[in-house]
Amino acid sequence: MSKTDTWVRSVQVDWDDPQLVSLLRRSENWSIDNRGGFTPQRVQVFHGWSGSAGRLATLVWERDRAVVLEATFPLAQGEQVRVDKHLEHRVRTLWAVVVDGREGNREEDRRRGIHVYWLQVLNKPGDDY
Repeated sequence: MSKTDTWVRSVQVDWDDPQLVSLLRRSENWSIDNRGGFTPQRVQVFHGWSGSAGRLATLVWERDRAVVLEATFPLAQGEQVRVDKHLEHRVRTLWAVVVDGREGNREEDRRRGIHVYWLQVLNKPGDDY
């Protein structure tokens, strides 16, 4: 087979198999939290793109055009926000829209009133404004 050839094999799954049903039942309430693989950064979040008073939050994950924030204040789904990241002697601004949010799952999150928000970044990675 050469590099350009593709080969796909379909696999039949018996969704009524008792072992599979049991596994799916046990895992349906799992909550996956992958914040541990990223070094958290303090950021300032501004409501609306022209907001003048920022509030402190923690950026806990970032990749390409996706960001996850921890905050102790509400952000509404669809809200436009500006996130300022302080990097040594400069500020990197992310223009974003809140895609989703929820109360934190960790016990520590609940104690501190943390909510977790997923943002879609609209400016390109590496753009500095």
